[in-house]
Amino acid sequence: MAKGHKPVAGSRAFWPRKRANRIYQNFSYSEEYLERISGIIKDVKPVAFCGYKAGMLHVCIKDNKKGSATYGQEVVKAVTVLDIPPVIVCGIKVYEKGGYGKKTKTVIWAENLDKDLARKVDLPKKIDKNKAKEIENEIEKASDIRLLVHTVPKESGIGKKKPELFEIALSGDDIKKKWEYAKSVLGKQITIRDVFDEGEYVDVKAVDKGKGYQGVVKRFGVKIRGRKHNKKRRHIGNLAPRTPARVLPGAVAMAGQLGFQTRTEYNKKILKIGDGGISPKGGFVNYGIVPNTYLLVDGSVPGSKKRLVMMRKAVRKPLIKEPEEIVHISLKSQQG
Repeated sequence: MAKGHKPVAGSRAFWPRKRANRIYQNFSYSEEYLERISGIIKDVKPVAFCGYKAGMLHVCIKDNKKGSATYGQEVVKAVTVLDIPPVIVCGIKVYEKGGYGKKTKTVIWAENLDKDLARKVDLPKKIDKNKAKEIENEIEKASDIRLLVHTVPKESGIGKKKPELFEIALSGDDIKKKWEYAKSVLGKQITIRDVFDEGEYVDVKAVDKGKGYQGVVKRFGVKIRGRKHNKKRRHIGNLAPRTPARVLPGAVAMAGQLGFQTRTEYNKKILKIGDGGISPKGGFVNYGIVPNTYLLVDGSVPGSKKRLVMMRKAVRKPLIKEPEEIVHISLKSQQG
């Protein structure tokens, strides 16, 4: 029988492999992505949401994938639990066409802003109430309308006060309908049920676990040299050829930063959206209790516990949209 051989692991597509610039990342909504989503979703609604990673459980479900060897049978799957407090729409961001794509025309802030938002940004001292009317008269000149939202972490299990602030794009092609929807939710809360449904596929984006400075074997999985090799074992054979006499950037596995890098995973299925009662006995280790709304995602997602995970409508073609029947959720204590 052939011996298993796996000399190298680690993609060269991510370079430079350095730490992310901040602990949470947002999606960039391209024109192609919004056109595709607008072709599927006719109504105007947000296309993204967020949640805090609480931990993982395993559930027993009935397989509904036709053609599968376990179709109709009960199977056990690992799921990720996301704590999903609502987000508050604190502003409307109006874009216009510029010489190099979209550029911000103005930001319309809500009147009653959460005082904890001042921990994140400098809030306007005075809000111009006539700005919305002025923009509405010229709304046809705008190229896009997006929501400026912030999280409410004090309603989650982590209990911190400082919120995260980011943009959410809206589906639809009619700029007037986008404007009317944005006005209707300004200063109000948006929940996960306003964006996603059970059985839907999402793309997740987060900053993964940081590992610090690591060697080339752990970082790229290169083969360990022989026992009688000269001097060292956990290193590569050479850095570069004689000609060209330089190290090609990104082409050679080297030691360096591992983890705490932005990663996106596609087509993660939402198994369930529920309210309370999902925490194991004693709570999640290093997180605690999930107090309110939660989300069960099939499989794993990037990031450590308590880290913000962004979700958007899946950009790739989804597989099966039907929600799977959950027979049992294991809530056994994770504390040993």
